[in-house]
Amino acid sequence: MRVWINGELLSDPKAPAVPVTDHGLTVGDAVFEAVKVVDGQPFALQRHLDRLESSAAGLGLVGLDVDDVRRGVGAVLEGEPIALGRLRITVTGGNAPLGSGRGSDPLTVIVVASPMDPAPETTAVVTVPWPRNERGALAGLKTTSYAENVVALAQAQAAGASEAVFANLAGNLCEGTGTNVFYVVDGEVRTPTLASGCLAGVTRALLIEWFGATEVDEPIEVAAGADEIFLVSTTRDVQGVHRWDDRTLEAPGPVTKAAAQAWRDNEAALIGLDR
Repeated sequence: MRVWINGELLSDPKAPAVPVTDHGLTVGDAVFEAVKVVDGQPFALQRHLDRLESSAAGLGLVGLDVDDVRRGVGAVLEGEPIALGRLRITVTGGNAPLGSGRGSDPLTVIVVASPMDPAPETTAVVTVPWPRNERGALAGLKTTSYAENVVALAQAQAAGASEAVFANLAGNLCEGTGTNVFYVVDGEVRTPTLASGCLAGVTRALLIEWFGATEVDEPIEVAAGADEIFLVSTTRDVQGVHRWDDRTLEAPGPVTKAAAQAWRDNEAALIGLDR
């Protein structure tokens, strides 16, 4: 693992580096991005930086310098190339009082690079009973306020699954804890609209561009009963679903395989620090 914080590459990546008064630590006042690394180079970095800026603006974090973030990315990717890994870019509100109010110190900017294993070709998911609030202040923002996801994912793992899937307040399909959900009904590939409250996933947007999908909001039961289901994310790319709750599916199905192939055919064009 390689760690860069506020312009400094740490000699010990696990050494204490963020004060206990950092607002990201005390109240989760922070945004982040996870970026895939392929052969030592980031994938779709510009798209992730664009979303980082959007999330920071939505949370009210002022003073983000994207060029500074790029320098951090370059610093952690120097040296022996990481064959397959991820970057974790985190921007917090910086040092602040021990409460919800922000301080006046600069933002804290952290970039971490670490290897990761390839995701399995298929996985299992479970529906959790807690709805996403598509009208909430954080809807659609990639913030570090992930405790709800931690609870949901723990329930999924207890049921032998790797992902939990949420409906929203309207009862429509929303998203997973760290994935966007696609499903196939009568040959049509569907995925929720951004109005559902789901994250505007980079992988989601690229797959719609490269493969196509109909964006529609409909009850989560429609997706759960679909002919095929697959998840997309930075760490999973396109991953088939072989079980949703107690229902078993043949996976990956033909449409899922075609989507995964479209991903592989196009991915190389967005690998690099300037992409």
